[in-house]
Amino acid sequence: MTPRPRIEIGIDCADPDRLAPFWAAALGYEVGDLDSDGVYLDLVPPDPTLPVVYFQKVPEPKVRKNRVHLDLLVDDPQAMIDRLSGLGARCIDGPKTGAEGGWWQIMADPDGNEFCVVRDG
Repeated sequence: MTPRPRIEIGIDCADPDRLAPFWAAALGYEVGDLDSDGVYLDLVPPDPTLPVVYFQKVPEPKVRKNRVHLDLLVDDPQAMIDRLSGLGARCIDGPKTGAEGGWWQIMADPDGNEFCVVRDG
């Protein structure tokens, strides 16, 4: 049996120290240490089986839609949207609906990276 790979999710940003607290609060992770070069900062997951999320400092600003984004599946999406908005996120357009009762809200983190808050179930 081929071993399953571990997953790390990298997010490019202008300032890892500024963006990491937002995502730590959103995901329930802890903020790790910035590397000695000031380029990479890891979030530490509450459970080692969860993916590591890290931030990479890049010089260029975000200009287009993300090619990959995170979906945060929650039972109470409005409560999560309100909490994340209070942390500096913003809603993009209005909520969307899909097949089989799907519901989601596209948001942007404080650096402009898109993600979705999705009603779970």
